[in-house]
Amino acid sequence: MIRRILTQFLAIALISAASAQNTKPKVATLDMQQLFKEYFKTNEAQQQINVERAKIQKENNEKLTSIRDLESALAILKKEIEDTSLSEERRQKAYKEHQTKFQEAVQLDKDRREYLGRKNQVLNDKMAQRMKGILEEIRKVVEERAKADDFDYVFDKSGTSTSQVPFVLYVKDETDITAALLKELNKDAPPEFLTKPE
Repeated sequence: MIRRILTQFLAIALISAASAQNTKPKVATLDMQQLFKEYFKTNEAQQQINVERAKIQKENNEKLTSIRDLESALAILKKEIEDTSLSEERRQKAYKEHQTKFQEAVQLDKDRREYLGRKNQVLNDKMAQRMKGILEEIRKVVEERAKADDFDYVFDKSGTSTSQVPFVLYVKDETDITAALLKELNKDAPPEFLTKPE
């Protein structure tokens, strides 16, 4: 929050300084959300994450199947325990077996939840690192374009404050460079990405 406010004050100060020197700053805008969303590497990363998430879900379902099998066995043992037509010895044996299987089911479910939590945390961390890397790539391309086209300032028009109000409400004589940046970012995209329907 403080960094955002300082950035805004710095931008205002720089624009004011440029105005004081009677030079008109060259300003561009871009839509960072659109760049991120439509960059082919974002799509690739999301597909990889989805594959890994599906693998985790499959393993979780296999563990759940084992637990459900134990629950079915527990239901049968409970009926045996409650069946008064069976001998006391048989009912006691069913009770002990029920206790053992119940503890096993509880432990399996605990292990499953811990496994799921660990795997999802690792995947979320991996995804965050990958997305951070992609954003850094985009930032570098933006910086290079700004230098090449001699822009004094480039503002992200998709950025919003904590009250969801856009930081950039109006820029006179602005140039939106989003489309040009997208073209540059996706120049090495695989053919299937470029031909996919919107």
